[in-house]
Amino acid sequence: MISVSFKADPPADDTVAELAWGQREIWTAMVRQEWWLPIGYARAVPPGTTVEDLADEVRFMMSRYPTLRTTLRHDAAGEVRQVVAGSGEIDVEIVDAADDEDPAEVADRVRQRYWDGDYDLVHGWPVWIGIVRHRGAPSHLVTVMTHLVLDAFGGMVMLEEAASRPAEPTAMPPVEQVRWQSSPAGQRQNTAALRHWEKVLRTIPSRRFPHRHEPRSPRHWEGQFRSPAAQLALRVLAARTKVDASPLLLATWAIAMARVTGVNPVAVQVVVNNRFRPGLARSMSPLSQTGICSIDLAGLSVDDAVRLTARQAIAAYKHAYYNPSDVDELVARLGEERGEEFDLACFFNDRRIDAREQDDGPPPTPEEVRAALPHTTFTWGRRRDTSFERMFTHVENVPDAMTITIAGDTHYMSPGELEAVVRGMEAVAVEAALDPAARTGISS
Repeated sequence: MISVSFKADPPADDTVAELAWGQREIWTAMVRQEWWLPIGYARAVPPGTTVEDLADEVRFMMSRYPTLRTTLRHDAAGEVRQVVAGSGEIDVEIVDAADDEDPAEVADRVRQRYWDGDYDLVHGWPVWIGIVRHRGAPSHLVTVMTHLVLDAFGGMVMLEEAASRPAEPTAMPPVEQVRWQSSPAGQRQNTAALRHWEKVLRTIPSRRFPHRHEPRSPRHWEGQFRSPAAQLALRVLAARTKVDASPLLLATWAIAMARVTGVNPVAVQVVVNNRFRPGLARSMSPLSQTGICSIDLAGLSVDDAVRLTARQAIAAYKHAYYNPSDVDELVARLGEERGEEFDLACFFNDRRIDAREQDDGPPPTPEEVRAALPHTTFTWGRRRDTSFERMFTHVENVPDAMTITIAGDTHYMSPGELEAVVRGMEAVAVEAALDPAARTGISS
């Protein structure tokens, strides 16, 4: 174990502030899901790298990024506040791999141990760091942190800047975000978002799922679906409708969801990274929030449903930057007015690095789409009893195939229904690729 000291760059005193909106959103999710939602990696380092080199990299990261040196404080009213340290020390573990061990495997075991660890976000830093040595020389740097520190896009920024070492920070840190969010401009953004949420909530059914299923344990199931045919079909749809890949996928999911559940309009919380907003593109902090999206699919062609989804998604993206506490209060108030609690625990997350990317080549032929169908796969993965959302659909960053991870609470969506949704996404895409007049099949 070595200890690395650091000071904020630029220099700063300890600061106490509210959580920024993105931090509040992920903190609430962490509490609700009873998990630290870790993010991290085991990265091979170039030959000749020394422990001192890696200690200097750790010092750079801790000095540059306020979220890495942030702890939490619970005030007298029970509210969570962030404490950003101006300086401090962090322990870095040294792990020596045996001469006959694969250092990459050792590094991954360290990463998994950190991943499964129990963080103390009040008294300890929200990041665990280890250096793996093999035959006396560093081979890997292992860094794992809670989602409260950063999101996937922030992780890319951190990796890039750890290599390039830019002199000046290039984005607004959370404490400055809090100041803007409290300003008149920030409050106007929050008010507009609340209006949008209320407008959508007043037009949708209270329930996302039509019934509950028999209790099963483990309760929460996760599966992965991979479809080269759907990827080809989506290229056909993109060329025909001129709609980007992300709303295309959302549209196929919505149609499949409505077919499986019988619930229409389909309402879903779409995860939005918010990095298109001024000053946030290069931020290390968590910025993703959810926008509410409602799609009425009744009587539409698939092409029209795709175009409608694109419009509704843009509205959701625009209004996905807000005070989560205010939205929670709004949802509770409208539920009381209805006499029925809103069930909004249904999420769609396109977590590809560039969700707009499209293939520039000619659209695939019907024969190419059909030929790819036998290569579709679906496999069940993790099953657990710890708390999770009722349904979460992730689009994965895998080339040449539509790859979806679907996770669900089997008390609300049976394993068969969860699998039917992702297989239904493929069916919708292929149907529409082969027949431009294909319909959603949703009547009301």
